[in-house]
Amino acid sequence: MDIVRIATAGSVDDGKSTLIGRLLYETNSITADKLEAIERASKRRGVDYTDLSLLTDGLIAEREQGITIDVAHIYFSTPTRKYIIADTPGHFEYTRNMITGASNAQVAIILIDARNGIVEQTHRHFYITQLLRIPYVVVCVNKMDLVNYAEEPFNQIRQQFEELFEKANYKEQSLQFIPASSLYGDNISTRSSQLDWYDGPSLLEFMEGIDWHASQNQLPARFPVQYVIRPKSDQWHDFRGFAGKLSSGTLSKGDTVVALPSLQESVIEDIFKFEESLNQAESGDSVVITLKDEIDISRGDMIVKKSEQPAALKEISAQVCWLDHTPLKAGKTYLLQHGSNRVKAKITNLYASINVLDYKTIDDVQEIGLNEIGYISLKTAKPVNADTYAANKRNGSFILIDEGSNSTVGVGFIG
Repeated sequence: MDIVRIATAGSVDDGKSTLIGRLLYETNSITADKLEAIERASKRRGVDYTDLSLLTDGLIAEREQGITIDVAHIYFSTPTRKYIIADTPGHFEYTRNMITGASNAQVAIILIDARNGIVEQTHRHFYITQLLRIPYVVVCVNKMDLVNYAEEPFNQIRQQFEELFEKANYKEQSLQFIPASSLYGDNISTRSSQLDWYDGPSLLEFMEGIDWHASQNQLPARFPVQYVIRPKSDQWHDFRGFAGKLSSGTLSKGDTVVALPSLQESVIEDIFKFEESLNQAESGDSVVITLKDEIDISRGDMIVKKSEQPAALKEISAQVCWLDHTPLKAGKTYLLQHGSNRVKAKITNLYASINVLDYKTIDDVQEIGLNEIGYISLKTAKPVNADTYAANKRNGSFILIDEGSNSTVGVGFIG
């Protein structure tokens, strides 16, 4: 089944935990014993309803204990799709965690308390969805029960958010506004009679209907080689295949391809998924490719169609989110990991940092600190076969690694 990845965002007490719990409950993704335990815990707390937010209490406790990478992944499914929710924190000090959790998401759910409207955190969360170019954003106006399910607060928030969207750069992003009460399940899996003035889909209906995969298939084919398979067994004595995950586009038998960086050409002879031979591989498929010619290809190389070659970059301009307590400064050297390719890179310039509340840039910065986002340039020891992040997310991003500690210290988006 198709897998949809979701990132949630919301300020404290906007109802994020209850929303996740409600989705699990209404898709029958909670075991009977777990549900009974939640019901007992709810009674002990003196509430007259099943407090579904207790499903994520363990995650909250982890954060209170100071765990750094506090992104939890929660799984549920419907008869037609599987879903993975990245439960990401939204405070400024957790900006790096939200970017980590939301980096692979196709949908972002931004919760807004119907009583409070758009707040500082809303600006920050929305900026990150823009930075990551998440194609679908659901603005879930939650706690509608606390405003008597009135239409006016919803319309005011919608208007304010649309004004915020006017400042944004990624205009192709699709916005869906949904009034909801996660506590009582209004507009979560089915449309609510309490909100009869709203004629759009429920949250789950919307997520069931999106088609994100097709756009990835229309991008240029990018196949980073992760491993060269040489079984040397009696059955597969001369077999030589290249294993990896097709990050974007499609590859088919008979396609003329180029191996980068060597620029040697060949034709795809076969595509294997486990032991099954495929005529075509699509974006997201993990496959093994065999070629008609013996070409020297190793881990870190990339196979692309001859007509769709990316640029070979040694000088890169990028936006970067800094993840380390030691600030980023010009002149420092790191390892740049792009797909399966790892090269040395030197920071040549810091141009500006970004105020994520008003989207304005701050020029002439000397450093970029923890959780800050800025514009930089860097130079690599050898070419990186990359696209811009705007053109191809999967092939336009990278991470920076500290050679001494082997820690991931930055996430970059090629401009």
